[in-house]
Amino acid sequence: MSDHETFVTAKFAQPYWAKHAYEVLVETAGRYNAVITYSELAEEVQRRSALRTKSQMRNWIGALLTDLVKVNHVRNEPPLASLVVHKDDGQVGAAYDEVLRVAGESPITDPLERETHAATSRLECYRHWGADVPADAKPTITAKTRVVRASTPRAAAAQEARRGAVCPTCFMEMPVSGPCPNCD
Repeated sequence: MSDHETFVTAKFAQPYWAKHAYEVLVETAGRYNAVITYSELAEEVQRRSALRTKSQMRNWIGALLTDLVKVNHVRNEPPLASLVVHKDDGQVGAAYDEVLRVAGESPITDPLERETHAATSRLECYRHWGADVPADAKPTITAKTRVVRASTPRAAAAQEARRGAVCPTCFMEMPVSGPCPNCD
């Protein structure tokens, strides 16, 4: 911490952080396919404002992004909140529900559908704030999300769902294509 930083409550700092968060996210939007994690954004707004809090980030970052979503909506701008992702999986968090709410849409519960929606919003951000976007660019989920999705048991779960039923007589798994070969 530098000599010029001050510890304050998150509520006190939020208006100051909002200005800096907007600037950080516009800078992020200016780089095609760039995203920022919640923790990186939290650290950067505190550093730029010289206002620090001892409150855990999870207690205030959502409210900060909610304010930015409203600012973007009033200004008819794409939602900068779509650029903020979790560091562990590269996906948008609960604050993205506010993007949907102000647009008059219901929250999206399916993770892949939600990420696809956020990817569309990110592409709009890149175009709006002057990133060098290829003319044929399509919305893409973050690289981290692609890696996490490829390594999760989801593929195994999908394969598990395709398995045959259990025979009620011999309790062996039946082939997906037909009756139990043991009891037929």
